[in-house]
Amino acid sequence: MKRSGLQLVLLILSSCLLWAQNQSRLQKLDQLAMQLQLTRQQKMQLIPILRDEAPRVEAIKADASLSKLQKMERLKAIHDETDPQVRSILTPQQYQKLQEIRRAEIRQAIRNRQGP
Repeated sequence: MKRSGLQLVLLILSSCLLWAQNQSRLQKLDQLAMQLQLTRQQKMQLIPILRDEAPRVEAIKADASLSKLQKMERLKAIHDETDPQVRSILTPQQYQKLQEIRRAEIRQAIRNRQGP
């Protein structure tokens, strides 16, 4: 009986963790939409693309086994995959701003993972 109770607690904790991660991602996407000043239509088109990209990007950022160069290469590869779709949705100014945001996030991720 104790074992099933522990399993239930672990299941609840896992569910809460996933919910929190999803909320964090949604907040990041909303923040990005505000920074780019997306129209409602642009947001509806862009958010699914970025939502699908996010877990892959986070996995690379969190992978301590990758070198700085490897992380940059892999993040660039992911962005290059989605770039044609993203570029077709955004204005040139919005696209340029997104590129700046992405470069800043890559630099920050690399600094955070290098440690002291």
